[in-house]
Amino acid sequence: MNSQASTPIWIYDTTLRDGSQREGLSLSLEDKLRIAKELDQLGIPFIEGGWPGANPKDVQFFWQIKEEPLTQAEVVAFCSTRRPNIAAADDPMLQAILAAGTRWVTLFGKSWDLHVTEGLQTTLEENLAMIKDSIEYLRSQGRRVIYDAEHWFDGYKQNPDYALQTLDAALQAGAEWLVLCDTNGGTLPHEIGQIVREVREALKVESSNPQPLLGIHTHNDSDTAIANALAGVLEGVRMVQGTINGYGERCGNANLCSLIPNLQLKLGYRCIQDEQLAKLTQASRLISEVVNLAPDDHAPFVGRSAFAHKGGIHVSAVERNPLTYEHIEPETIGNQRRIVISDQSGLSNVLAKARTFGHELNKKDPACRQILERLKGLESEGYQFEAAEASFDLLMREALGYRQQFFELKGFQVHCDMLQSISGDYSNALATIKVTVNGKDILEAAEGNGPVSALDAALRKALQNFYPEIAQFQLTDYKVRILDGGAGTSAKTRVLIESSNGQKRWTTVGVSPNILEASYQAVVEGIEYGLLLQSSGKPESRLPVSESSKASVQ
Repeated sequence: MNSQASTPIWIYDTTLRDGSQREGLSLSLEDKLRIAKELDQLGIPFIEGGWPGANPKDVQFFWQIKEEPLTQAEVVAFCSTRRPNIAAADDPMLQAILAAGTRWVTLFGKSWDLHVTEGLQTTLEENLAMIKDSIEYLRSQGRRVIYDAEHWFDGYKQNPDYALQTLDAALQAGAEWLVLCDTNGGTLPHEIGQIVREVREALKVESSNPQPLLGIHTHNDSDTAIANALAGVLEGVRMVQGTINGYGERCGNANLCSLIPNLQLKLGYRCIQDEQLAKLTQASRLISEVVNLAPDDHAPFVGRSAFAHKGGIHVSAVERNPLTYEHIEPETIGNQRRIVISDQSGLSNVLAKARTFGHELNKKDPACRQILERLKGLESEGYQFEAAEASFDLLMREALGYRQQFFELKGFQVHCDMLQSISGDYSNALATIKVTVNGKDILEAAEGNGPVSALDAALRKALQNFYPEIAQFQLTDYKVRILDGGAGTSAKTRVLIESSNGQKRWTTVGVSPNILEASYQAVVEGIEYGLLLQSSGKPESRLPVSESSKASVQ
């Protein structure tokens, strides 16, 4: 057991305020409320809700959160010190903070003399008074105060005596936390550690009685925000501020999805409960959906690829002992191990991936070698199965002899009126499709807002009487990539289609010089796999696959 096991680190989330300053990220009131509830369930003790008075949305957030209180987290209002040369009680900004009704307030003030004289255009003495008066006023109104020392590290490096005076002013006025901010994100970890040590010595912070309580707030402009925060904690900091997925202005803030497991699993500090830590991946991905930004598949800890194994030697070793290529158990943070299938795969990859889909194989099984050869052949043609695991499952089922033939394609045609599209009147594309289901030929036509949409609609229309569950399927993502750009308009195209039935998602792939054929391959396999998920799942109940199920273009 690490010596820090009983030492708590207070996590302070600022996704709703600092995180929302990321370029391209915009949160509605409903988004903010949903994120706050997710953070509350994750066990985050401090959630910064925004700056009341800065915009109507933040005011509404604090009103609404009173009507739907969180279970354990403290919601914190954020603002700056009073303006120069007015009384704190007369500053409308501080009145808006009091109206928010939070028990805790985070107040930020200037640490760097450059910002005081050139930014605020006031004197160094007045800045100290602004810090002191603002905190004293908030304390007199029953608020507890976290003081964010903005630009702390830059200010300390330029004028350490004055920077320390700003901390002392906040401390004497009643701030309970002093948070050292690397606002520009340009400080490196060795500097962070040294400066935190000097601050503790200057403020007479003893290990046995760590008062005042120190926090740290780091930005990622030098790609060291996480390392900087960890350096601060190792020198006695007890509050860490950051955002989910590292969202934030410019290059972002310290990423709590990496900080929390590093602190708790690697360094032994106590941040959140183990059962809450196991929900970290879920929270990361849910919040990425709420803010409408694609999850970073390669993010440490919570990324989809964080525990993905592609090389055959890696897969073989991980199958024997996960410690060979995994630094933690993925389940501890709610992630999972994935065996990736590609042209770099060996038999170990095929066997491991087969087991995840419920197919029992061994190296002596001829189908195993057949699957591997088929995989490598298709990937050499441009297929990509690591991103289309549903298509790979269908490939395995075909090799094993129990891929069900739900329908047989006889042909399709697509018509687009480009003249109307050019004129700005975007007419629908028209697709005609002929399929055979249970020996019966079906001919249907349908319109869509593009050729792929029309194909999808026509196929659904042809099949819906036989498979009504298709109504639940949705095409949720469509990606096209040109594989050999030098070939110009004759280039081969790869299409990836993600589908969903409202509970599960799966991805299929198609490749062809004809983009419509590639799209159709992926659409067909997407519907086929959705029907497969709805069926009993017993191999013996499935009919052999027919070669005539391959798509053809007329």
